[in-house]
Amino acid sequence: MALKVKVKKPRWRHPLIYMSLLVAAGVFLSAMLGALTVFSYYYFKYGDVVSARFQEPVFVDTAKIYAAPREVRPGQNLPISLIANELREAGYTLDGVTPVSQLGTFSQGGQSITIRPGPQSYHAPDDATIHDSDGVVDSITDPLGRPLASYELEPLLVTGLSESADRIKRRLVTYDELPPNLVNAVVAIEDRHFFEHGGIDYLRVLGSMRNDLSHGDFNQGASTITMQLAKLFFLTPEKTFKRKFLQVVITFQLEHRFSKEQIFQMYANEVPLGHRGTFDIDGFGEASQVYFGKDVRQLSLDECALLAGLIQSPNYLGPFRHPERAIDRRNMVLDAMVETGAITKDQAEAAKAQPLHLTRVGVDASEAPYFVDIVRDRLTRRLGDRDFNREGLRIYTSLDPDLQRIAAESVSAMMPDVDKLVDRLHARDRKLGIAYAYPQVALVALNPHTGQVLALVGGRNYAESQLDHALAVRPTGSIFKPFVYAAAFNTAMEGVLLPGRTQLFSPLTMLSDEPTTYEFGNQIYAPRNLLSPYHQQVTARFALQESLNNATIGLASLVGFDNVAALARNAGIVDAQGTPSVAIGSYGASPLAMAGAYTVFANHGLHIDPWLVASVRSPNGDVIADYSPIVKQVLDPRVAYLTTDMMENVIDHGTGEKVREMGFTAPAAGKTGTSHDAWFAGFTSNLLCVVWVGNDDYTDIKLEGAAAAAPIWATFMKQAVQLPQYSDTQEFMPPDGVQLVDIDKGTNLLSDAACPDGEQMAFLDGTAPTGTCDHPLQHRNFLQKLFGLGKSGN
Repeated sequence: MALKVKVKKPRWRHPLIYMSLLVAAGVFLSAMLGALTVFSYYYFKYGDVVSARFQEPVFVDTAKIYAAPREVRPGQNLPISLIANELREAGYTLDGVTPVSQLGTFSQGGQSITIRPGPQSYHAPDDATIHDSDGVVDSITDPLGRPLASYELEPLLVTGLSESADRIKRRLVTYDELPPNLVNAVVAIEDRHFFEHGGIDYLRVLGSMRNDLSHGDFNQGASTITMQLAKLFFLTPEKTFKRKFLQVVITFQLEHRFSKEQIFQMYANEVPLGHRGTFDIDGFGEASQVYFGKDVRQLSLDECALLAGLIQSPNYLGPFRHPERAIDRRNMVLDAMVETGAITKDQAEAAKAQPLHLTRVGVDASEAPYFVDIVRDRLTRRLGDRDFNREGLRIYTSLDPDLQRIAAESVSAMMPDVDKLVDRLHARDRKLGIAYAYPQVALVALNPHTGQVLALVGGRNYAESQLDHALAVRPTGSIFKPFVYAAAFNTAMEGVLLPGRTQLFSPLTMLSDEPTTYEFGNQIYAPRNLLSPYHQQVTARFALQESLNNATIGLASLVGFDNVAALARNAGIVDAQGTPSVAIGSYGASPLAMAGAYTVFANHGLHIDPWLVASVRSPNGDVIADYSPIVKQVLDPRVAYLTTDMMENVIDHGTGEKVREMGFTAPAAGKTGTSHDAWFAGFTSNLLCVVWVGNDDYTDIKLEGAAAAAPIWATFMKQAVQLPQYSDTQEFMPPDGVQLVDIDKGTNLLSDAACPDGEQMAFLDGTAPTGTCDHPLQHRNFLQKLFGLGKSGN
């Protein structure tokens, strides 16, 4: 009989268990099918979204603002290496380097550099070679070896206009322009397997999800570079499972459509890297300029690591405010690069030893934001509603970057001194805890012969206030007074005697400085001198020197208030009216307008409207619009010089003497101004500058122009004349029809060798005194006195 063996059935074959497994498998398959259906739905849905996003250019090619071209002249202290650096910064490439820049190329030798502008250059394609000797430009020659008097380099990019109302700044870069160290740094710290994975690092994602579930805060990060790009382009910053799911869907779309290099390039231009003033910094191109003041291609290893480190939290790690945090994060990036094999440990340690090489130039100095805002406004008015920003136009301006930096730094350096003066005025308020405001400031610098706005500061801090005070209309105070004296010189030019006078007007015309009341219309006007005591009779030269109100208004009444106002309006002070108070600057003008008005003195009587935009061109260099300044003869050159000569005296001996005390020694003319605000306007033979200081609420600043504005002017001008392009200041030269004579201060007559105190003054031909000073008898020796020898009269 056969033995039967009872085989025990597996437990899973039990009907109930079997059914349960089948149900579970069905649920699992259904769930997978549902998940696949949901994923497919969103994949194709967001495929359309991604397609729509990339139908247009990925980034807006915003309009770019360029500075004025640097003019190179023989004799300048300008080494070849600096010229080469400036050409690289402008976008030129070295001969033999590919791709070849459409702006131009250059080749550099030991003592020379040859420049070849390309088809997209601002200039005509004229080559030139600059020859150097011990850091000084020795000569400039054309391709045939013929000498050139000067040569203009390619204008430098100042900034791009922000993208619409979002106030985003970026400088677009290509993947090839990114230094390898920067790519390796970003990959090492953000996504080590970026070039290997398909968009998702699954192990990091699973770890992140586990931590999210256990903590419930959704704060664990596992995003790859592609996932970060998906979020930046398409998603809100909220942290939910739905957002993460959509992030994965879009990531697959991006990986399917683009190469790794394309994805990294988009990321490099989109990643947020902090703030600059009121603007957001997006992308490594802009960040490189903001933090280091250099093109992204010129970044060193430590600088690449710093930028890569900022990605995690640009505000928390911002190197300007938190240098220690930034250094710690940078060093972490360097260690990560060692781990990935991108650099050696020795390279990392050398980079860690580097300090932060941050640019110390603030936004006001490097990007001239007030200047750029005016450019944007004027382009809008000129070009109408066309979206010139999104057309990627090139806007070539008048700005001198070197001078702009000096202007911004001078304002920053000197305004704390103004604040101290304000604190003294409000000492009682401080003790009582009563709040008071510190004043605002504006500085405008022009080339007086071209009207070119070389530098413009519209406030003490653009990040705090975007109100451009260079455009704010304020009472001009005593910087208006030279127009009164110019109007008086006009009468002498015409051979017209002032009422009650027997001689034509000259610097020695006597004026009454006694208190006087004027009736004008139905009003009574009783001016007073602000600081100086009253004098009975003073010369016109002395009245302007000491800024005497009563003497100046008295002169304006003799010339005619309407004539003074008409001259002022002709010079650009459009609000001036023919009332007694016009003589002391009661009518308003902006600092920019006053800089333009002063060109009539500095430019031989020619008025030039200040201009900021020279040319607008398409991205490939085609001219869309060129701009020419408006020039008008307002004064005879002789009148301009005669007034300038009196303003030289203001700086050398009068209310503007503060600028000499501060060490500014170049030949210059100028005038202080004090009303409710403080002003100083002055110029050399090649640079004109106006400084204004005042309160936004129009309350009286209670500070003289000599105390608040003149020190800023002097600080700026002292540095400006050290630059090669403004160092060749000259004495003001009299035109034909003006004579320079020595006048004895004691008698206001011609000075000779025996006169104790003479100074040179300018006179219109035929208006200088003819008599010689009557020097005191004690200047004669004993025999002369005994026998009555020697001159004792005219």
